[in-house]
Amino acid sequence: MDWFADTLRENPSLAIFLTLGLGFLIGQLKYKAFSLGTVTSVLLVGVIVGQLDISIPGPIKDAFFLLFLFSIGYSVGPQFFHALKGDGLKQVGFACVLCVFCLLTTWGVAEIMGYNIGEAVGLLAGSQTMSAILGVGTDTIGSIAGTPDQKKAWVDVMPVCYAVTYVFGTIGSAYILANLGPALLGGLKKVKAETAELEKKMNQGNASSDPDYINALRPVAFRAYKVDADFFNDPKSISEIEDYFRQQNRRLFIERIRQNGKVSDPAPDLMISRGDEIVLSGRREFIIGDEKWIGPEINDAELLDFPAEQLSVTVSKKGAAGKTVDQLRMMKEMYGVSIKSITRGGASIPVLAQVKIQAGDIITVTGLKSEVNAAAKAIGYADRRSVKSDLILVGLGIFFGGLLGALTIHFGSVPVSLSTSGGALISGLVCGWLRTQHPTFGRIPQSAVWLMDNLGLNMFIAVIGITSGPSFVSGLKEVGFMLFLMGVVCTTVPLILGMIVGKTIFKFPAAINLGCCAGSRTTTASLGAIQDSIGSTIPAMGYTVTYAIGNTLLILWGVVIVLLMG
Repeated sequence: MDWFADTLRENPSLAIFLTLGLGFLIGQLKYKAFSLGTVTSVLLVGVIVGQLDISIPGPIKDAFFLLFLFSIGYSVGPQFFHALKGDGLKQVGFACVLCVFCLLTTWGVAEIMGYNIGEAVGLLAGSQTMSAILGVGTDTIGSIAGTPDQKKAWVDVMPVCYAVTYVFGTIGSAYILANLGPALLGGLKKVKAETAELEKKMNQGNASSDPDYINALRPVAFRAYKVDADFFNDPKSISEIEDYFRQQNRRLFIERIRQNGKVSDPAPDLMISRGDEIVLSGRREFIIGDEKWIGPEINDAELLDFPAEQLSVTVSKKGAAGKTVDQLRMMKEMYGVSIKSITRGGASIPVLAQVKIQAGDIITVTGLKSEVNAAAKAIGYADRRSVKSDLILVGLGIFFGGLLGALTIHFGSVPVSLSTSGGALISGLVCGWLRTQHPTFGRIPQSAVWLMDNLGLNMFIAVIGITSGPSFVSGLKEVGFMLFLMGVVCTTVPLILGMIVGKTIFKFPAAINLGCCAGSRTTTASLGAIQDSIGSTIPAMGYTVTYAIGNTLLILWGVVIVLLMG
């Protein structure tokens, strides 16, 4: 055991990776719906490893934290800047109001209870489930007046307070929004009925009530048929046949034809007669059905042997951004192409007719390779799979952002700055937005963003846990059970106030209101619980914009709470 402890003390990087691995392992464990989550698990494992009194150099922690903040900014940048104009302003205003509630509630509780700066920062981070506040708060504490011993005590108690309040911050938020929320907004039955009516309204468009909009996850199929029905006694052109499909509320396309033994691609004026063989593409539920009007299905390898593709496209063209799904699908470049899903800010949003497409959205389209490529050019930039990341952007972005954050402005005797961490976040926002304006610039695949986000944050949390380990137990005795109750207050009050304000002042529909509350508090677990509770994905429509604003403001509150308490 002595050898093991000495090895970790001499090689602190091994202690970090041990903490990271065990933390992720424990974070995946669940009992019914309960889970500690990755971040809390990594922190607690770090505290245990830290009992070995392991010293870790500061730059390791700071480097990974800056990487995390940049990746967060890069992810939400497109939604953040898009929300500052147009019809997103209403949700921006709501997110700002709820985030202010979070800050003022925590500050008020900390003042009433007589908490010090470190306790206030930990309370804010845990009750609002924003781990990054610990890092930003630590940076800001370093820039204010105070003795080295005071600052060390503040920094050491922060993770203790965070751990005590985080569990209810996560579980409590989901319960409040998914269970108390509908009751507060008129009752679950009323909320479900209102949401169903909203879905129906949002699904109305010029492309008819195509069920394609409702369930975007049903797969597109390609099937071959022999034309042998009375419908084709008189030859029909391909455009006439596809018009017939539309009249039957079926979005189907003819993709290939065999006539007189020769296989060819379709043309609108090409005539189809009995005895010909054709390939149809479309939703499986449209193709599989009554075949009497066309003829028997055939299994023909040659006829079905053609390239089809599923492609993710980042929206960047002005001709696509701002259109509804209905308008997008009526573009001539979308012929033969089906929309499978839409992702905005990392969250899936429903594919409904009146949903507006925004720059930076990722649309997954399916169809023939040639048709998908044509659609991609009209929509934006084809985001084909790649393992390469623009590390020039990452390195210089964090560097220049950190320089900006290091600038200090003095208001009287009070020094104010974004800190290097705040600067890295702002830099990430700008770089993420620039990516939507110039899609060939600064590409970072989603898998790489995920790694930067999770590895950066949890490496930082691991170091926090290890370095605070020796003082964690004494700190826990100091803050006591009362801090847990104060965390419940700081989690609950802003959410209840937010739902009331969303209903009475912003006039949001109940489902959008709940989604906005979850997004403003950046609690993804709550979004899933809300959608399960009311049986709809509509809350995601209120989640993405508010998530971008909430992620930015709550992190910056780490600076503000220190200045307020100081």
